[in-house]
Amino acid sequence: MEVSYISYNLELKHPFAIAKFSRTSTPLLILKLRYENVDGYGEASMVPYMGESYDGAVAFLNKVDWRRMAYPFDFQEILAYLDSLAPGHPAIKAAIDIALNDINGKILQKPCYEIYGADPGNMPVTSYTIGIDSAEVIKEKVADATDFKVLKIKLGRDNDRELINTIRSLTDLPLYVDANQGWADRKKAIETIYWLHDQGVVLIEQPMDKNDLDGNAWLTGRSPIPILADEAVQRLADMDQLRGAYHGINIKLMKSAGMYEAHQMILKARKFGMKVLIGCMSETSCATLAATALAPLCDWADLDGPWLTKNNPFDYPELKDGRIVLKNLPGLGLEGIKVDWPGL
Repeated sequence: MEVSYISYNLELKHPFAIAKFSRTSTPLLILKLRYENVDGYGEASMVPYMGESYDGAVAFLNKVDWRRMAYPFDFQEILAYLDSLAPGHPAIKAAIDIALNDINGKILQKPCYEIYGADPGNMPVTSYTIGIDSAEVIKEKVADATDFKVLKIKLGRDNDRELINTIRSLTDLPLYVDANQGWADRKKAIETIYWLHDQGVVLIEQPMDKNDLDGNAWLTGRSPIPILADEAVQRLADMDQLRGAYHGINIKLMKSAGMYEAHQMILKARKFGMKVLIGCMSETSCATLAATALAPLCDWADLDGPWLTKNNPFDYPELKDGRIVLKNLPGLGLEGIKVDWPGL
């Protein structure tokens, strides 16, 4: 296995604000693995609140014994090995997993979605995310979302209703809401939820603090809208404690350590009778296509990463009627690679 990687600063079209912070770019490590002349690409998107960094990702890569990555890849065994090297670091583990999945599909001459049993005909629409901002900037963001059929709205501050009213003055599209743990009073939260239901909101992510299991469960038991765990669930091991406390979960590859475990989380959610939203961080087309390969197995998708950025270094996925189109290409189906690689 030959390994190369670059640092990449993914610039956002607009400052991205949620309940507790704001940013204008996201640091990435873009990974390229070559196995017997077959190239696979992966990506680690390291949003600041997750605590990962480019230097930390490189240090982790230097710990990996790449001789253990022999074909046919045993993704369960590989992930267990990566976890044994160090706890945490889900984004760089995801980059490795995604690149290996890309290689696996190319060796088999099959798209990743086919390998995971996903039917492109079942692709859900993907939402376009609008962060907390002024009314004028929100109008610009809504204008940018003309090709999308659902909007995802970040809430969790004192002006939640004002933001929704601004959105509703501009569009009647269905809405997803992500409160990012921003609500503290459960009674005020349930009042807001019923109001949001009247505004055409389809789902709500992480209304209260991830550690407040009772508060979130209280809302779940009373809400007319599905309540999804987001910050409260990262890896497969987090799911057992959430059963009954949420209607569903939001899976992100940068938290699940890649495609293999994300797929395991989907299967477990179904076993628990829970719904699934597959989402993303600030990502290029690389990680987005990896998640899109699993999206037909989910109820909802929020895979808008490339469209929120100014310098996506790959071709954009095709979007048709608000859905990402999965092409019949081996591996991830990544096209138009516009980055220079050291060594390889």
